Amino acid sequence: MQITPSPIVALNRAVAVGMAQGPGAAVDAIATSAGDSAMGGYHLLHSVRGDLLMKMGRFSEAREAIERAIAITQNLREQELLTERLKQMEKAAPST
Repeated sequence: MQITPSPIVALNRAVAVGMAQGPGAAVDAIATSAGDSAMGGYHLLHSVRGDLLMKMGRFSEAREAIERAIAITQNLREQELLTERLKQMEKAAPST
């Protein structure tokens, strides 16, 4: 990331951090990318964030992130996949 820093590289790094150190560390790493105006409109940022939040049991925040990703993407197949992920999360989430 030091040679060619970019928001996409930062997101990829956050995913790797999540695999190595857990979802909490990855959410912290993503927070930096989320502040980048170009990344705010990138559906994969919100999708990854939603997945990490789901793993942490933060279902309300995860739902918001995934819904944001669905709203942003123009790809119908990605919308379908994200909608399915949202349904699976809602089945797994404890009732409140």
